[in-house]
Amino acid sequence: MSKQIVYKSVFAPYFNSFLQMKEQMGFTRTGFANTFKELDRFFVATRATEPHITREQITAWSETRINDKARTLYDKHSIMRQFCHYMCHLGYECYIHRLPRQNWPPFIPYIFSHIQMECIFQAADKLMLPNRCMTSVLIVIPCLIRLLYSTGMRIGEALSLQNEDVDLMRKRILLKQTKNQVERLLPICPSLLEVLEQYKTYRNRMPVKGVSSPEAFFFVSTVGNPVSMSSVRHRFREILAQCGIPRRSDGQGPRIHDVRHTTAVHSLIKMVKSGMDIYCAMPILSVFLGHKSLKGTETYVRLTSEMYPEVLKMESPITSFVFPSNPYIQIDHGND
Repeated sequence: MSKQIVYKSVFAPYFNSFLQMKEQMGFTRTGFANTFKELDRFFVATRATEPHITREQITAWSETRINDKARTLYDKHSIMRQFCHYMCHLGYECYIHRLPRQNWPPFIPYIFSHIQMECIFQAADKLMLPNRCMTSVLIVIPCLIRLLYSTGMRIGEALSLQNEDVDLMRKRILLKQTKNQVERLLPICPSLLEVLEQYKTYRNRMPVKGVSSPEAFFFVSTVGNPVSMSSVRHRFREILAQCGIPRRSDGQGPRIHDVRHTTAVHSLIKMVKSGMDIYCAMPILSVFLGHKSLKGTETYVRLTSEMYPEVLKMESPITSFVFPSNPYIQIDHGND
């Protein structure tokens, strides 16, 4: 399991009880815990001695986040506001502030072509360590990327998988820790089944105690530790460099999460080419991706030039509302 953060401010016990409450509700700790770590440092630095949060404290903390982007700061303010509500319910007076305006620019994901995805798979298979390293995640990368592309799951959902969640006999994966706190089952296709079985065989050969136990993480490093997000991102950037896929001018991608966007687009292309009406395909894709509503899927899928001819020919007055005339759908759900 990942190492738990130790808080030192007067709010430490309340941070921990809040996190415990969120876990019981089905939320993951990571986002809340990291924001609380920043808040904890602030309260220690400002020598806060009473479990009360004032308007002035919130403003002062916000002014220290000079390197946070607008979307990041909005998310942190949201967590802070939830925590203030929680403290009020416990009987401690805290100022409930308004969230800042959502004024960040719309996010446009990077959609990999089929050729680029094939190159990414090949580059992942050829990754090598430049020198000896006791701890490495190279064993998981080829399998992980194929899993993301085949199922469309989020990277956080994949890294939180436990052995008991991956049922190779029944050819299905149970996602318990999802963004929308709704469990869902994902099918395992024959080609993915072969990849997962191969990874599991090699992983179980590692001299790591409990690596195959039901409650252990499915994806682990060579010493049995759960795979971190930063390690995956580092290796994915290395893969993109080998494939000659350049970074965007704004430095925001391509990202490992863009594999999910790519899966959505490629899946829709496949359904359209098979003769399925777009009006019928969109709800199926919405359930597959784990969205709460069809609206989330409509804004998620970006039409690429690869798809325009088929869609424009099959578009009807009934389904034309699904896609706007602008070929670049403005998406503001960067981690949807």
